[in-house]
Amino acid sequence: MLNVSHVTKKYGKVLACDDVSFHLDDGSITVLLGPNGAGKSTIMKAIIGFLRYDGEITVAGLDNKSVAAKRILGYIPEMPSLYPNLTVSEHMEFLARAYRLTDYKDRIEDLFDRFELTDKKKKFGDELSKGMQQKLNLCLGLLPQPKMVLLDEPMIGLDPHAIKELKRTIETMRDQGATLLVSTHIIDSVDMLWDRTIIMQNGQVKANVTREELERSGQTLEELFFAVTEGVEAHDVTRGGTGEEQTE
Repeated sequence: MLNVSHVTKKYGKVLACDDVSFHLDDGSITVLLGPNGAGKSTIMKAIIGFLRYDGEITVAGLDNKSVAAKRILGYIPEMPSLYPNLTVSEHMEFLARAYRLTDYKDRIEDLFDRFELTDKKKKFGDELSKGMQQKLNLCLGLLPQPKMVLLDEPMIGLDPHAIKELKRTIETMRDQGATLLVSTHIIDSVDMLWDRTIIMQNGQVKANVTREELERSGQTLEELFFAVTEGVEAHDVTRGGTGEEQTE
């Protein structure tokens, strides 16, 4: 579904992404881990087409910046960007019309119910708390039901109920064939919610492993993360899967 090939991005003299390559299969959940400044958000923004970069990114074989790719690619940013003069309902209606969705009313109500926004439908974007803004941010990203969705730190600011519903939604989308890339630096929030994990540090992919490979190694995800990012000797699992050419 997603192929990232030798992507490099510089901000002036700062190398944010350094020859990043990985492939994500259809119907899978991949967790993108790394400390702050590892390059996670940069590669996410490159995939969605917000940044210029060197290298190649394709979605279902299509150039990621093409209109065809954007029709199947969804993005939920870390920071919600809402219209202060639109209500919660109007945000959803605006997006539905922009995507030319049909028969979307019931889905909107289902998302509002899942993320406890039903009683906030008439509130304006700038009247919502940060947690409620994030919930609306999620609903907007999930409404078009994209085949490939990028979630950048999606659980920041969410209450336990919303986190549970988000995890349930992510797993349901995976089971329905969608491909999901979830970026985070909070390991506990995604420890049981992944098929593959990619760990970045200093703009590079340091590990790219499947859950099965990690389980065979006897390591936990947390142990692998600290082994990779803090320089402790790691098992050969960091060289498994399709990530062996990027590991160190």
